[in-house]
Order: sequence, then C-alpha cells, then structure tokens
Amino acid sequence: MTQAIPHPAAEPVVAAAQPPAGAPRRRRLPDVLAALAGTALIGWQGARLGQWMVDDAAITFAYARSIDEGLGPVQQAGAPPVEGYSNPAWLALLLVGRRLGLFDHRAYAGVPDLVLYPKLLGLLCAFGILLCVGLAARGAVRHSWAVTALAGTLLAANVSFTAWMFSGLENPLYALAATALAAVLARAAVGGGLLHRGPAVAAGLLALAAALTRPDGAVLAAVHPLLLLLHVTRARLLPSLRAAALGAAVFLLPYAGFLAWRYATFGRLVPNTAVAKAQEPPTLELFAGTGALLAFAGWTAVLVCAGVTGAVLGRPGPARAALGAVLLPLALTLASFGVLKPDWMGLYRFATPVWALAACAVGVATVALLERGPARAGALTAVTVCGALLLAWGGQRERAAEFRAHPTLPMCVVVDRYGVTFNEYADRLGLKDASFLTPDLGGTLLTSDLVVQDLAGLTEPDLADAFAAGDMAALRAHVFGTLRPTLVHAHGYWATYPGLTPRRMAAEGYLPLYAESSRHGDGGDWVRADAVRDPGRLAATRAWARREVGRILRAQEAGRRGDCGEVLRPGQRLS
Repeated sequence: MTQAIPHPAAEPVVAAAQPPAGAPRRRRLPDVLAALAGTALIGWQGARLGQWMVDDAAITFAYARSIDEGLGPVQQAGAPPVEGYSNPAWLALLLVGRRLGLFDHRAYAGVPDLVLYPKLLGLLCAFGILLCVGLAARGAVRHSWAVTALAGTLLAANVSFTAWMFSGLENPLYALAATALAAVLARAAVGGGLLHRGPAVAAGLLALAAALTRPDGAVLAAVHPLLLLLHVTRARLLPSLRAAALGAAVFLLPYAGFLAWRYATFGRLVPNTAVAKAQEPPTLELFAGTGALLAFAGWTAVLVCAGVTGAVLGRPGPARAALGAVLLPLALTLASFGVLKPDWMGLYRFATPVWALAACAVGVATVALLERGPARAGALTAVTVCGALLLAWGGQRERAAEFRAHPTLPMCVVVDRYGVTFNEYADRLGLKDASFLTPDLGGTLLTSDLVVQDLAGLTEPDLADAFAAGDMAALRAHVFGTLRPTLVHAHGYWATYPGLTPRRMAAEGYLPLYAESSRHGDGGDWVRADAVRDPGRLAATRAWARREVGRILRAQEAGRRGDCGEVLRPGQRLS
C-alpha cells in the first residue's frame, strides 16, 4: 500500500481540525438533526407542487416497466431496443422499486406509487445531500451542524432545486453523487489523506455514479486529479500520479464496459436522446446560460458569497482545504451547465448539483468566517450574508409562484390529452393495429394501447438523426414514407419546425380531428384518411373531440398537476 507523503502544510491543518477525544460522536447528532430539519424544509417546499411529475420522467418509468416485465430496454411491448432515456442509474432505482412492489403497482391514500416512490427517492437524496454537507464541513469548522442548517435553508428556499428534486427525473441522484464526491475529497484534503487509496477509489466510483445518472456527470471524473494537481509538490509527484491513476481506472474501466454494452445493444456511443437534442459544441453563446443562472441566484448574493468564500480561501487552514474540494466540482458542474443546450423544461433543470455544491461552499465559508473573526466582524458578516440571501429569495418568489401554479408539462396532462384521448379516437373510428405519432411521450407510453412513435426523436433513431442534422426534409420523408402513422398529433414548435403544418398534413392524406392554434403555429390531431372507413364515425369523433379535448386543455390552463388515475396501464380510457 502506498504511504501518503505529508504535505508541508498538512500537519498544521490536521492539528487545527483535531477535536477533543470523544467529540466526533457527540458532533454527529447535531449534524443529523440539522440534516433532518433541512430535509423537512425541502420536502415541505416540494410538497407544494402536489402530485406533479414532469412528463419526461414518465419515459424512464415506461422503460422501467418494460425491463421489469422481461421485454428489455424498449419503450413498449413490440418496440425495438432504443436508449430513449439518459439516466441508467436512476432507471435502476426505479426498476428496483418496481421489482419490490413499491413502484407502478398501486396507490396509497389516493396517491399513486408512480408519483410517491420517485418523490420519496428525492427526499432521501435531499437527506443524503445534507449529510454530505455536514461531512464536508466536519473538521473544517467547529460547528458543522451550522453549515448543514444553512445549506438546508438555502436549498429549501431555491425553487429550481426543490422543483427538480421532486419532478421524477434523475436530478436528486446526480446532486447526491456530486455532493458526496465533494464531501469525500474535502475530508481527505483536511485530513491529509488525498494520496490514500480510499479517497481515490471513492472518487472514481462517485464520478461513475454521476456519469451513469446523467451523461454530463462524467465531468466529475476530473475532480480528483485536479485536486491532486493543486496539492502536488516535487516530493508528492509520484504518489499523486499513482493516486490519480487509481481513481481514473476505477472510473474508466467500468464506464468503458458500459459504453461497449451501449454500442452493442443500441448501436450508439451516446444515448439516442442526446442525438435527438442535437447538443452543439461549446460556444460563447451557450455560456451565456451561466450568466442567466447566476442572475437567477441574485447577483448581490453571488458577489457577497464570492467575497466570503474568497476571504476564507485567503487564509491557510482546514476550511480552505475543504473549500477547495467543494469548489472544484462546483466549477465543473457550472461549466457543464453552461455548455449544455438550453433545456425546454425551464427553471434551470440542469443546475441541481450546482445549487447543492454552492450551498455547501457558502455554508462552510460563512461559518468558518464567523468562527475565526472577532464578534463584531462576525455580526457584520452574518448580517451581510443574510441580507444578500433574503434579496435573492425575494427575487425568486414570483418565479416560484408562477411555477407552482403552472409547472412544466405534467405527466397527467399528457396521459389524458394524448394517451387516453388517442385510445378513444382509435375506438370511435374503429381503427385496428393503429400507430400514433406524438412529441409528448411519457404519459402516452404508460397508457396508450397504440403503437407509439416519437416525433421528438427520443426513441426514434432515424428522427433523432434528422434533428441532429437539421434535415427536416429527411424527417418528413421518414414520417410519411416509412412510419406512416395512423394518428398524428403536433403542436407549436413540433408542427412548425418539422413542417407538419395543416397544409402539409392535408397534402399527405390526413384528415383533421381537432385543431389547435398558438403563437408558435397551428397544430392539432389528425387521422390518415385511408384508415377511416365510416364518414359518420369521423363526424361523431370530431364532435366528441371538441367537447372532451377542450375540457382537458382548460384543466391544463388551470394548472392541473395530478389526478389521472391511481394505476396507469395501456388501454386506459376517459372515466
């Protein structure tokens, strides 16, 4: 086993961090209590969204169902294998829940476990994040519980964090992996153990967990070697290289195996979703999103917190060592956020690990500054930080209220508008073995008994390639020449950009069932003319659609978030 060569400054750091005998056990309880209190605050804020699940989360739900039922990684029975998800680690947690009967089986007190289980996972991850914050602070400051309490308050007040933690998507697991990585390396940096095998192996495994939770999570594999580089000296060069190589091997070997399996199974090295979203190389324009994120956080709060952090980094000690280990993953996840193409779901969905790491860094820096300075300076620091954070919270209140009233595309809206409605269309028109093309997939897959085709390309490789190339002529050729869906829905962007306009649909032999108009363009529901055998049924179906689809859309405008059935299964109809 390689022995650690102490850094010249390691002994003072460790000495400063050493608690009295027996103190660690006494200090753990306040940390846990602070984490529980912070989790309760975060959970309360999440509960204000009711049963809302964003529809994209339901795509992963559908894959968990297919895999658990022995169908393999397919969107529905009979479909070919396509990686229409980008969160295999989160998918694995959902699959475990389904296998144990905790997910996609029943309702508890009227709340479907399809909603309850992912939200409970989000709550557990929130608790884990705060425990990791306390772990990162322990040894860096005397009152680590205060760091945990401050971080919990900050995260509970951040609507972007609380919304996406309870959306049904993979955000909680990604944020937990990032914060756990920071905590492990902060403890190692404070204790002089960065060259030990334990932190190297843990860093590699946590980076692997992040990469399997979201593709951009792979950026966290750079944290451990970069931190070693910051601490390297001539005497520590060879042990640092060994530690970096060990951490890299722990990450790269299983990740390479996963990529080989992905290519053998799906024929791609990246998820099909990444191809469909046409992620662009980094540009200065993309990094403008980072500025928008900081503006959302509040420039006053950002500048004050940066000043407090800089003051702690300017003085040697355990707090500076811990902060370095937290700021590195924070910088990398922030850069990753800037590189990613802006997400249509809004409210900074990709920023969840940024918020968790920033709350940890601000907590450590603020408490460290309060502990080391005179009482008057500490009071001034506390007032300044609290004032800046209150201003930031005030600036977010309107956005929070707006999101709670009309959250991003609820799964239940898609269940009724596309899954159930198009099941009814097929019945009323007497269609057999019908297919259905739609850009809103999650709730549709859970409830449709039609052959579902994804207009957004997430589960349709040919359409994904067309979106990636920006070739809408190829997309239309595939839709109308190869897929030839029996039923089609398109609206807004999904009607205008691919060119599925009413005129085009009519030219391709489709008849309107229901028309929609928006500021983004005209769209609606269509049926292929040669599939309709009875004109009387067509007229009756159109009359039914005017009544029922209008009702569903009015419910959506009113801010509908849940209540679409206790158990969702293919073949569901309107009650």
